[in-house]
Amino acid sequence: MKKISITSNKLSTIFEQIQEQLGGKIIKKAKNYKLEIDSDMAKGFISGILVENAIAYMEYDIVFKENVSLVERLPHARLIHFGYCSKGQIIQNFGNYGKKHMLSQFQTGIFSGAPSTESFLTFKKDEEVKISMVTVNVSSVSDEELKTQLQNTFLMSQNHSDFSYVGSFNLKIFEKIEHLNAITQKGLVGNLLTNSTVYLILALEIEQHKYDLIHAETSASTLSQADMEAIKDISQFIRNYPEIQYSLKYLSKKSGLSPFKLQEGFKIMHNRTVTDFIRNVRIEAAENLIRTTGLNISEIVYTIGLTSRSYFSKIFKAKYNCSPKHYQNFQNTFILSA
Repeated sequence: MKKISITSNKLSTIFEQIQEQLGGKIIKKAKNYKLEIDSDMAKGFISGILVENAIAYMEYDIVFKENVSLVERLPHARLIHFGYCSKGQIIQNFGNYGKKHMLSQFQTGIFSGAPSTESFLTFKKDEEVKISMVTVNVSSVSDEELKTQLQNTFLMSQNHSDFSYVGSFNLKIFEKIEHLNAITQKGLVGNLLTNSTVYLILALEIEQHKYDLIHAETSASTLSQADMEAIKDISQFIRNYPEIQYSLKYLSKKSGLSPFKLQEGFKIMHNRTVTDFIRNVRIEAAENLIRTTGLNISEIVYTIGLTSRSYFSKIFKAKYNCSPKHYQNFQNTFILSA
């Protein structure tokens, strides 16, 4: 077992320490870091974003060629790690003989070790893993409300002992991580979008923990990881082709899931029924067409798979608080005045 030692909570130092032990090339742009590795030990990359002094985001998209543990030991810091596994699986434990917690695909995990406790994050040999981690140094958090909530939920209630939690499946976080990776804007706009998305990921992690606690006795989901992957794929298919006249029977056959599992999966992933999700996708597609094309409203209604303009206007107004025509006129006026 190869051990990679991390003895700092400073993002730049973390990357330097990992590079010293794994090799690779560090690319730094402002507060963003990326370590590209292609060696006999590993292939892939590790990226990081310093959101503020107390909050950092790291993403591992990597295949190790032997079993590897990242070992964190910080005697004077109390950090909370909010993890999310997008692909593969990892194992977390405190100390050499601590209980092992497996974080699998589409699961959240929250880990906080007592001062001086070694925290292990173990990657299996030859397994592609993609994991995202929002790390919060609670003592340095400037937002008092967030600081108090983190302390009361994950630190004080644990009497400063080790804390580990692995949550149920969550695909909303997966979507936000995809959005984060798709940000192309630079400068101030890029920083604002990046920071706000990381905060949203953190909020979803905390929300998932709260939800799991409330529904601990009744949340016996029948969905497997393969089922959740199928839900993700069918959701993307609907986004790509909003104009298709979908039925539950059609989606069930295409996804290979029963209607019950489809509904359960959409509830977990999108907090919507299948029908609500399709309707929302169509409205968002219509809004994008209004902004980016010269199509008239009737043409847009047809393009997104609806037949009734009055119904479209009703559901569009419910989401955007104005009629499609008013929205289109506003967009045209904005373009002319720009």
